[in-house]
Amino acid sequence: MAARMVAQVMQMYLWRTRFPDLPNYFPSALGFCTSSHNDSTEIIQKPENSALLNNLTVLGVDIKMARRRQPAVLRKMVTNEEGVAEFLRSKGANCTTIASIISRYPRAITRSHWHLEEKWQLWRSIFKTDSEVISVIERSPESYFRSSDNGNLEKNINFLCSLGLSSKDLHRILTTAPRTFSNSLELNKQMVKLLHDLGIRLGDGNPDAFVKRIITKNAYILIRSTKRIKTNVDFFTEALKLSNSELIKLLQGHGAEVLDLSSDYMKRNFKNISDQLQLLGCTAEEVKKFFLDYPPAFYASFEKLSNKIDCLLESEINIKQLLKKPRILEFSANNLKNRIEELERVGYDFKKHGVTILDSSRRRFEAKLEKLNEEG
Repeated sequence: MAARMVAQVMQMYLWRTRFPDLPNYFPSALGFCTSSHNDSTEIIQKPENSALLNNLTVLGVDIKMARRRQPAVLRKMVTNEEGVAEFLRSKGANCTTIASIISRYPRAITRSHWHLEEKWQLWRSIFKTDSEVISVIERSPESYFRSSDNGNLEKNINFLCSLGLSSKDLHRILTTAPRTFSNSLELNKQMVKLLHDLGIRLGDGNPDAFVKRIITKNAYILIRSTKRIKTNVDFFTEALKLSNSELIKLLQGHGAEVLDLSSDYMKRNFKNISDQLQLLGCTAEEVKKFFLDYPPAFYASFEKLSNKIDCLLESEINIKQLLKKPRILEFSANNLKNRIEELERVGYDFKKHGVTILDSSRRRFEAKLEKLNEEG
């Protein structure tokens, strides 16, 4: 015990000689605060680097935010904040953008110019302009600065290309889900294997194409866990009573867009919407068809979706008509209400002509409305 206390005092002495501004932690009892319940010693952290704080302040960095995000960075003795700022400036970033990037991801200032330039060339093999890269970094600094392994990035690019993904596909993934490229290569391979095995199990004749179609439909799929994807596939199968061919069609279509979402949220939405549709007289088969034709219902706000359905029913549009054109629920309740009112003013009969007119672009809707006015 005595030997350990002596070692602790010597350690503290070294800290004080190295950092003379460190507050005095030498009260009584050999200078360390020990717990009354155990022998653990209070951990003394290095002070923040005042020169670094000054440099970051000059760059316009939000020190409070940086301290909250990654406090350890502010205690480092060797950093490259000026080099990182100059690098980003040379690529077209303005002062505000640079300050925002470092404020939200302080670890950026630990990267060397060589490392940043090498990564830039890899990203530019996917993007057409420097401004596109800066735009992604500004939105998600972590995607560019988090990983120090440029070799892994290059391997991920090559691996995704080997799946048949085009430059356009890679561009979309890097723009919307950049963390895909900082994943370990093994992690991405695990997800691809899961999807490939799923295609084989369901009887898809071309499992490679099956994987490609899902990834191109959902750029976020590779940054989710395999556990979540498995759970959602099982949920689709059980909740909708799907055959293998129906599940393949769903996953290669709009169903892929929701495959990565929270399972609990989708289950709750499915129950609420199913209950409402059944109360309106829909059969189990019609509920199934509704979700197959309109997968966004799995994640759309139930309250908003319910309001839209009520809005349509109040205008004497029956639920069977809605089931034929569920995509009209993509429009906001106010938009639907305004369109219905404009159509009612020209005597449009939904029972006779259906609701297809509601599912059209603004230009087409206005052209149709003008024609109805002329006919009236």
